[in-house]
Amino acid sequence: MASLVEKQLFKSLLSSFLLVLLFSDTVYSSRKTMDQKKPCKHFSFYFHDILYDGDNVANATSAAIVSPPGLGNFKFGKFVIFDGPITMDKNYLSEPLARAQGFYFYDMKTDYNAWFCYTLVFNSTEHKGTLNIMGADLMMEPTRDLSVVGGTGDFFMARGIATFVTDIFQGAKYFRVKMDIKLYECY
Repeated sequence: MASLVEKQLFKSLLSSFLLVLLFSDTVYSSRKTMDQKKPCKHFSFYFHDILYDGDNVANATSAAIVSPPGLGNFKFGKFVIFDGPITMDKNYLSEPLARAQGFYFYDMKTDYNAWFCYTLVFNSTEHKGTLNIMGADLMMEPTRDLSVVGGTGDFFMARGIATFVTDIFQGAKYFRVKMDIKLYECY
């Protein structure tokens, strides 16, 4: 009687193990392979930011909504919301191919550093949809990588890297950043 129960138990465990093995192999084989060395899409854009200073309502593309005084020399705690043009070239007046809409805040007391969270909203003949980007912008570094964490439309569920290079910085009034976007997961 004990050997019959042991055989039944062994058959049940073996069947369960084979079933789990079958399903795990099916899930694993259906995953999309990703070549991390070669992006599936690659773009280069320019992001323009003109900070509102009280006199430039017509041209401002961003505004500080929180700017606590006395927290050091590196704008720590300053929170900025923006809706700026994305262009193919360095000219602010060029036809925008997208808008960058989001926010950044300065989050380091010992150096200039900001954390960005924004959406590139495309509505052109070439692209429709959004790309969502977020991450730390270590401003004193020559290049900085932020994560592309998703998208919609032409960029449905995209993932990749947005590399920032500061192209021009004119004090607290204007900056332009070159964004080199490489998508490694495209659907």
